Amino acid sequence: MNLWITMAAAGLATFLTRLSFIYLLDKITMPDWFRRALRFVPAAVLSAIILPELVSPNGSMDISLHNTQLLAGIVAVIVAWRTRNMLLTIVVGILALLGIQLLMGVL
Repeated sequence: MNLWITMAAAGLATFLTRLSFIYLLDKITMPDWFRRALRFVPAAVLSAIILPELVSPNGSMDISLHNTQLLAGIVAVIVAWRTRNMLLTIVVGILALLGIQLLMGVL
């Protein structure tokens, strides 16, 4: 029973934390420079999550040509830079990873 209470409390805390930001955004007027800065938060968070997986796929730093995830990530970055299309970037990145792994005999 303690596990269920803990899970419910954690869920409620998460919900209330997110709700507070949604609720407060209507009540507080933020400066324009702050609103402009907030546009970069999703890209920064996504980069912070993805980059460690690309450069250390097995838990140790690997920036060699044998790192299939890094190579596919480079392809995906180029596609994102040139097209600015998120769905195309994801699809090309996945296909690049599969293709590179097949070529290198990893799969």
